[in-house]
Amino acid sequence: MPDIHHPGRRSVLAAGAAGAASLGASWLLTGCTGAASAPVLPVAARQGTPDRGGTLRIARPPASDAETLDPASALSAYEYLGALYNRLVRIGRDGALAPDLAESWEPDDQARTWTFRLRKGVTFHDGRAFTAADAAYTLRHILDKKTASPQAAVLAPLIDPAGLRTPDDHTLVVPLKTPNAEFPSLLTHYNCYVVPDGSARSIGRTGIGTGPFKLESFAPAGPGRVTAYTDHWQGRPVLDVITFYTVADMSARSNALLAGQVDLLSQTNLDFATARVVAASDRATIARVENAQWYVLPMLTTEKPFTDVRVRQAMKLAYDPEHVVKVALQGAGTAGWDNPVPPSDPAHISAHPEHDPEKARHLLKKAGHEGLAVDLYTSSYDPVFTPMALAYQDSARRAGIRVRVRTAAADSYYTQIWMKKPLMATYWYTGRPVDQLFTQVFRGGSSYNETAWSDKDFDALLDRARRETDDTRRRELYGEAQTFVVDKGGAITPMFADRLVGISRKVRGYAEHGFEFDYLGIGLKGA
Repeated sequence: MPDIHHPGRRSVLAAGAAGAASLGASWLLTGCTGAASAPVLPVAARQGTPDRGGTLRIARPPASDAETLDPASALSAYEYLGALYNRLVRIGRDGALAPDLAESWEPDDQARTWTFRLRKGVTFHDGRAFTAADAAYTLRHILDKKTASPQAAVLAPLIDPAGLRTPDDHTLVVPLKTPNAEFPSLLTHYNCYVVPDGSARSIGRTGIGTGPFKLESFAPAGPGRVTAYTDHWQGRPVLDVITFYTVADMSARSNALLAGQVDLLSQTNLDFATARVVAASDRATIARVENAQWYVLPMLTTEKPFTDVRVRQAMKLAYDPEHVVKVALQGAGTAGWDNPVPPSDPAHISAHPEHDPEKARHLLKKAGHEGLAVDLYTSSYDPVFTPMALAYQDSARRAGIRVRVRTAAADSYYTQIWMKKPLMATYWYTGRPVDQLFTQVFRGGSSYNETAWSDKDFDALLDRARRETDDTRRRELYGEAQTFVVDKGGAITPMFADRLVGISRKVRGYAEHGFEFDYLGIGLKGA
């Protein structure tokens, strides 16, 4: 049941309707003026110590009625997962692996068997002690075909669930089918939050974890509420309560923030002009997360004309990523040059082919596609999709490519367009370790491989990188993998975008990594 003391979905939507027109049209007024004319936005959330207690109200995009709190199969509910659960291993603020429920981990000399030493004194929300049996069960649950976990495609080639060993209550031994020096990084994915032993049938409803908050209420695709878990192993969180509201329209979410009805817009990357309106208000401001998302125009390599690598190469050479960043992001981002590994990643390589429309024309002529015309699908699901598509259309015109931008419905975009149309717009959150990024999004056969690109040589290169225990040589191999993706893959990656997060001026301690933030430290000042 929703808390009657806080705004329900109806009142939030009503507030949004009042101001949606002004915010919704703001990009049209300023979106093409260039980065130089735009004012400077805040570069970080407001600093200072929050007051103890209070309720943080989060507005998030809609999800399906099948939404679940089972981390292994969740495709949404990210905000709940981070509040309710912990992983064995997490990504720290510096981008390096950090301990979570595992205090330490070490491989054998071939990186084929990994041993995890687990924390003592950790309890689940129902009072049960966390043990190695829960850690082993979590992995088996992910690997169970009945779970249909997206992460199973990453872990199943490596782990035989029958081989997992728990020598004692605080030791987990994971023998791998093949050596993998990056294995712990694969456990940082949000599908890998630890759940109690034997909880498969109930976890999607109960949300029982070891996280800083415990579940009070949850409605799939609807409102929910979590409360502070006072016995959390890292200590009690600052907040007393977090409430979640589902608001379908980005403008409605923004206006609810401006009206003081919510405190944080989750999974919402504001366009630059809307962010400027929010930052100028008395109630709200912006937290800017550098290069937090990477935007993609995936070409389905199983559909003509993108079955031909020359066409894929031409589509990349035809446009100028710097132009796309300037127009679509008002400069609030970094050119991607078709490399999905973010510049902040230690494995990132900066070398790339230059923008070359004449070479693109030559490749298209050789491929028999001179004067190529393609449909590029976009929607209002994300405010950057259409500006990015139009900027690409404008830039690629110099190579003789005619791009017809088609606008699809936002509510069915990821069921009717994504991975179904030959060319469309999408985005991913950064923060994935490099091996997981390549394995999930680019390896042949992965359920997240949105271009359906499959190359045995690329997959073999990943396998070599995984087996390599020398850090320098392994980084070099991942560099070769980036070159492979740029030269032959189906993903056009114009840019990494700074995520512009709308938050109340009362929020303190907001520090985001990927699409997660610090649930322990976030709070409110003067609420």
